[in-house]
Amino acid sequence: MSKLVLRESPSLQSSGVGLNTTDKLKALIISEDFGPGSKLPSERNLTEKFQITRANLRKAFDILEREGLIWRHVGKGTFIAEKDFTDAGSNISELVQNLTPVQLLRARLSVEPAIAREAAIQASESDVKRINAARLDAVEAKSWSNYETADDLLHQEIAKATQNPLLISMFEYLNSVRRAVSWNKVVRMTDRPATNHKSFKEHAEICIAIKGRNANEAQLAMRTHLISVSNRLFGEG
Repeated sequence: MSKLVLRESPSLQSSGVGLNTTDKLKALIISEDFGPGSKLPSERNLTEKFQITRANLRKAFDILEREGLIWRHVGKGTFIAEKDFTDAGSNISELVQNLTPVQLLRARLSVEPAIAREAAIQASESDVKRINAARLDAVEAKSWSNYETADDLLHQEIAKATQNPLLISMFEYLNSVRRAVSWNKVVRMTDRPATNHKSFKEHAEICIAIKGRNANEAQLAMRTHLISVSNRLFGEG
């Protein structure tokens, strides 16, 4: 097994978020001699080890994923990237430079409403509970960082509820691009979401449709939500 070579990246200097955690993760990967394909310790293990919040850890994961050093699989964990995936990570970085918010929205509208529809058909009771738990975490978020973590988890849990590995993989790639675009272009004017933040109601409608096994309503609710988010963040849609 070849050893992964880690290098300093400009994103570490410019992001300002999760910087120390990112350095710690890189040091851990080197010290433990993780090779391509190796699975990293669980989020709980890493948050306890580094004495950080889960939101901070996930921001650091976002940085490493954009650099192509790791990849994440919903429900399975975080892994050191193989060479081919590292190349894909570089391609994501290049893609983001030329991708507009409207193009991102159109891509999401092609995939995520269909995923929500499939989730309504295939979700188990435990899937529904996890989706709703993520929704409640978003409502209770004390900062935008916490909200974004919960929001990301909500969409991941919906994808996972499809029970379809191909749809999950498609979502994960699209979500990696979405995170990179949001990271570069979204500017928040407040410290946390307002209590009447529109996404709360939109998330609830998606959850209700999935729980009620109403595929058409789940698909429509997700489409409405994605357009609404794009309008709020970018003024386009």
